Amino acid sequence: MSAISIRRVAKSYAQSPVVHGVDLEIEEREFVVILGPSGCGKSTLLRMIAGLEDITSGEIAIGDRVVNRLEPRERGCAMVFQNYALYPHMTVGQNIGYALKVAGVPKPERQRRVEAVAATVGLAEMLQRKPAALSGGQRQRVAMARAMIREPRIFLFDEPLSNLDAILRVGMRAEIRRLHRRLGTTSVFVTHDQVEAMTMADKLVVMRAGRIEQVGSPAQVYNRPATRFVAGFIGTPPMNLLDGELEGGDSFRLADGQRVELAPGTRAGVGARAVTLGIRPEQAVLARPGTPGALRATVDVVEELGAQRIVYADLAGTMFAVAIPHDAAEVRAGEGIAVLLPAAQLHLFGREGGERIEPQRRTAGTPVAA
Repeated sequence: MSAISIRRVAKSYAQSPVVHGVDLEIEEREFVVILGPSGCGKSTLLRMIAGLEDITSGEIAIGDRVVNRLEPRERGCAMVFQNYALYPHMTVGQNIGYALKVAGVPKPERQRRVEAVAATVGLAEMLQRKPAALSGGQRQRVAMARAMIREPRIFLFDEPLSNLDAILRVGMRAEIRRLHRRLGTTSVFVTHDQVEAMTMADKLVVMRAGRIEQVGSPAQVYNRPATRFVAGFIGTPPMNLLDGELEGGDSFRLADGQRVELAPGTRAGVGARAVTLGIRPEQAVLARPGTPGALRATVDVVEELGAQRIVYADLAGTMFAVAIPHDAAEVRAGEGIAVLLPAAQLHLFGREGGERIEPQRRTAGTPVAA
């Protein structure tokens, strides 16, 4: 049985749909990250799981119960928000234990549980401090401890690291994953930050415009994007995408007439002629000018990232990124370069719908499309 079952769930505001019939299964003990750009419906979906937003249609089940009509407090979820929402006049210990106090838990039991949870998140020495005396990362830990003390079946995280600086975010990502391994609680984490998503998820859900584009492990989503949108959204820099046409045999022609040789048999499995070709920046190869099969490009910008450089070049009128080692030969803006696109690393997407095209190896006797 899934921990959370989302079945054909839709949400509209004043007749304007924002979530369109989403289906998703979240298994027990999974850490699921919902990723997408601002306005894609990911936080709305999370709030519908929590019961903070009504569902327009469809149903959500937690365990074996459909929870559409249950109040948030009856669903067994605890939510951690982007805004820590701590009571400034209370100590850390009082903030953590407030829900137990409201529930009428006796003070000795309440104190025992507060101390145990505080030790789990590294706040044991700070129970008497007020929130104003804490760093951003420490306040986020208090918010997590406040959720944990309720011993929920499910943790829901709504962009909880967005207010932290870059270094704190790295530390808190590791902290949350360690806690998940230790507690084993099913967790759903919403973010627009793909680094957070890729480093934290057991299962990654990519959303766009109220729909799910792809569900899979981070490796699956990165290596085999299901749509052109996913290919261009995941990765830093994202996948290079070049529009062009397939020609007879196994050749792809760019807008400026340059050609890329595809893997044998590719053309046999593709019905469309106008397609988009994709390749990751780290899989493109910088070659010597004049190298057979290499594409001509002109360097625009070079980014130094320490461990590597990113060369951005104009290739057939499209900005194209190539990742090279930091000790590779230096290239400069305005310089002409040659880029090889290994056939085994190429991806194809339909030009109109953007769906991934899976090439099929041509068998004997199969005619070559014109």
